[in-house]
Amino acid sequence: MTGPGAVAEPASLAGRRVLVAGLGITGQSVVSLLAGRAAHVTALDSRDDPERRDVAGRLAKDGVTVRLGQAELGPGATVPAGTGLVVTSPGLRPDTPLLASAVSAGIEVIGDVELAWRLRPVLAGGGRQQWLAVTGTNGKTTTVRMLAAMLAAAGHRSVAAGNVGTPILDVVTDPEPYPVVAVELSSFQLYWSATIAPLAAVVLNLAAHHLDWHDDFESYAAAKARIFAPGTIAICNAQDSRTVAMAEHAMKRGASRLAAFRLGEPGPAELGVADGWLVDNAFGTYVPLAREELVRPAAPHNVADALAAAALARAYGDQPGSVAAGLASFVPEPHRIALVAEVNGVRFIDDSKASNPAAAAASLAAFPSIVWLAGGLFRGSDADLADIVKAAAPRLRAAVLIGTDRARFTRALARHAPDVPVTELSTTDTGVMDQAVIQAAAAARPGDTVLLAPAAQSWDMFRDYPARGAAFAAAVSRLADSG
Repeated sequence: MTGPGAVAEPASLAGRRVLVAGLGITGQSVVSLLAGRAAHVTALDSRDDPERRDVAGRLAKDGVTVRLGQAELGPGATVPAGTGLVVTSPGLRPDTPLLASAVSAGIEVIGDVELAWRLRPVLAGGGRQQWLAVTGTNGKTTTVRMLAAMLAAAGHRSVAAGNVGTPILDVVTDPEPYPVVAVELSSFQLYWSATIAPLAAVVLNLAAHHLDWHDDFESYAAAKARIFAPGTIAICNAQDSRTVAMAEHAMKRGASRLAAFRLGEPGPAELGVADGWLVDNAFGTYVPLAREELVRPAAPHNVADALAAAALARAYGDQPGSVAAGLASFVPEPHRIALVAEVNGVRFIDDSKASNPAAAAASLAAFPSIVWLAGGLFRGSDADLADIVKAAAPRLRAAVLIGTDRARFTRALARHAPDVPVTELSTTDTGVMDQAVIQAAAAARPGDTVLLAPAAQSWDMFRDYPARGAAFAAAVSRLADSG
């Protein structure tokens, strides 16, 4: 894959010729900002349909040149003469011909997050806005939301942004500057970032993901590693050797210090859990922060997310009370181990967000007796499935499988949990969720959990994972109403 071009120093945008690749929501936001700062903007998009033509008409009124159609980004595409900077949509792969052409010509290519970093406001007391950044395969949004709640509890004017919450360009251009921002960063965003240097950053975990974009795991991990810049406090998961190695390498490249979190007794420079308390032994000496019972939803991976958020808050200098107050006020996002209902003594849990093997494994580890509702478009390997099933087998009452790749789940269960009853539903329309919930309820016993943790993408049957979770909740509601 190609990489970003040579790094340019931040400069005034006025008069610069900037090319924006992609006119989705992010691209339109970038174009508006650049045009508002008197840059000469050309915007390209591969779509040429009524919606994009409407966008083009609106942007043209602001003096933006817009070109639409597959040829603008595809084979043979070239950057307009005089272009000094390309800002790309995070969804475009690095080997997109237009971007590859720009990089080979020595033109810098960045994403919207890198642009936002360069535009961070200068605060009234001096200095620039600080970022506390989060990445990882799973748990990013929960961690960022927990961190934002902790910062608010400490009295900071702050916001959650990046890949969640308020668009990052809106944050850095707010007329009343935010001194500190909790930022969620994806591997796509980090790939196109060159100078981002958060005050503190955490990599929560690493598992194979988005390999259709990055080509291989090493490229994916390298993009994630960009979050640890020289001068950054590098925080890792002590129980994930890949993140530990990443943080240790960052220390060799100038990270200011290393800290970690773990589920269990914290060692030196770690946050952990002891006697029912979240404890900080990194930014203090065995300082109790909050009761573990404050973490919601109650699950081990959510406790890990809370520790990561607390590490970032403590790195910023916040006191233990704000960590506890933040966790107490935190409202979980939908479709993340959410209790939908309890019917006849059986709890129905929506974790539709668990759309990859690592997320599903963490979800399954949270409950003692489970009827597992899984399946969809599976992007992992057979080895990934085998690991999930072997770890969960002692807790599986039954499994109900849906979706295009359900047979792969069936084979894994037959091999590694042969005593677990399996129901495979062949229908691949959205109505299958009612059948799945009925079958799961029939297999469950009082005290069991029917857990939607698909370990797969939703696109074979549903628009996205929220639509899948909503279908599950609606089916459970109909089950409850049926008596």
